[in-house]
Amino acid sequence: MRSDGRYLLRKEYTAGRPKGLSFRTAVAKPSRKRYGQESRGIGSLNFAIATSYIFLYIIPPESSGADSARKTKKHMLATFEKAALEAGKAILEVYRAGYSVALKQDMSPVTLADERAEHIILRHLERDFPHIPAIAEEQVSAGKIPDVRGRAFFLVDPLDGTREFIEHRDEFTVNIAYIEDGIPVIGIVYAPALGVAFTGEPGRARKLMVDKYFAITSRVNIAVREPPAKLTALASRCNSNAKTEGFLADNAVSGCTSIGSSLKFCLLAEGKADVYPRFGRTMEWDTAAGDAVLRAAGGKTVTAEGGLLTYGKTDQSADADFANPHFICWGGQKHGVSA
Repeated sequence: MRSDGRYLLRKEYTAGRPKGLSFRTAVAKPSRKRYGQESRGIGSLNFAIATSYIFLYIIPPESSGADSARKTKKHMLATFEKAALEAGKAILEVYRAGYSVALKQDMSPVTLADERAEHIILRHLERDFPHIPAIAEEQVSAGKIPDVRGRAFFLVDPLDGTREFIEHRDEFTVNIAYIEDGIPVIGIVYAPALGVAFTGEPGRARKLMVDKYFAITSRVNIAVREPPAKLTALASRCNSNAKTEGFLADNAVSGCTSIGSSLKFCLLAEGKADVYPRFGRTMEWDTAAGDAVLRAAGGKTVTAEGGLLTYGKTDQSADADFANPHFICWGGQKHGVSA
């Protein structure tokens, strides 16, 4: 390669062009000094070098940043599915074999299933997207917290609904989400004991059926429903309170179903309910994947003050990093509601 960026090649080797590259050539005249033909030897081989050369300009193919981002995000959801299915298999092995329960510093329960599932998920993410940091629940508990300020990042809850898991209710889920500019853009929620998963990506939410071999057997597009005159609400099985009851009374809610874990977001996304109020403490990894599914299905998650719930909340004066404020999830749009 010359100092001016041109590649100097023998003329007889310029016929083949590497795929994906454009070429521009210019012929250089040979010097009149001592070059007619020059014979050089390499080992026992001799060959002649022609005195006319071609300068080869290699022009990289044009690429679209938007196209590249779309391909990355498409690949990302495939990685999420593989990671969630493998993690779900590990969780069910523990679930069926028996396990002990420990308490973390915040007195929340943790099991071997949480730890195994998180290790599997992080291995997939680090292999396929080594440049994107991950905030994962058990790693945060261990003090391993990468700096994600101003960056896109993953949020991982390897086993949401640990209380459901411990009490042998099948509503626990695996949760993985990708956060960009504070918004959950891509997510998966997988309930391995129920054989169902939900995914969200820009413009599309789906329900996936998963068989006993942890293979996806069907994919169906889902969307929120238009709100009826009387709403159906979802509430956390373990965290209902007086403020929740007051919200339900103030907003023409005729029925309420209690269910654990992030499945509440998914039932809204599927059009089986209309609203999920949460007036209790949650962390971002609890909500991000389900929120991604809900938003992709046409719903929204807002704070009690009415603004969209955002992610990557650090340096909070009133709470810990990644803690959520109270929020309300809506399926179809409804106006004039009270928070």
